Amino acid sequence: MQLIMVEQFRQLPEQEFRDEFIYELQYGEIVTVPRPKHGVYEIRFRLFRLLDARLSSFGQVAFQLPYRPFREFELRVADVAAISRERWEAVDPDDDLYGTPELVIEVKWPFNTERQLRELVSICLNKNTAEFWIVDPKQKSVTVVRRDGTPVVFEAGAILSLAALGGGELPVDEIFA
Repeated sequence: MQLIMVEQFRQLPEQEFRDEFIYELQYGEIVTVPRPKHGVYEIRFRLFRLLDARLSSFGQVAFQLPYRPFREFELRVADVAAISRERWEAVDPDDDLYGTPELVIEVKWPFNTERQLRELVSICLNKNTAEFWIVDPKQKSVTVVRRDGTPVVFEAGAILSLAALGGGELPVDEIFA
């Protein structure tokens, strides 16, 4: 099997892409991801709004952000991400973020397997990511994994610290309100 590079991926005809799917390039292979249901989008958008206000001094919060953890064979999309102002301003408008965002958030849903999430956490934490959040709508919890790899689960009533990104706090209850 021949690996596909990002530039080749971008040159595929648009009619190859269907509205019901999202496509990522993972390890040089095209991965088809079904679009999540409305509830997942709702949580993603709520996270974006909550963090955008709290992290404005740090940089940019983005929704569905494409990034390239490995320059040539990877083009992934973070559900929600935060990037320092300097890195955001340095991104080529005709390209994507190289490396990973400082904060990557993935909302758990049936398509994401535990193995896929662990692998993505590992990739991100070995690049630029300071924190990786896995938001679980069914459990109403947020698992925060920091650079040392230790996961900490925050549930209803708990408060997430945004100190690593120069922000204040975010009550878990606001994410699932």
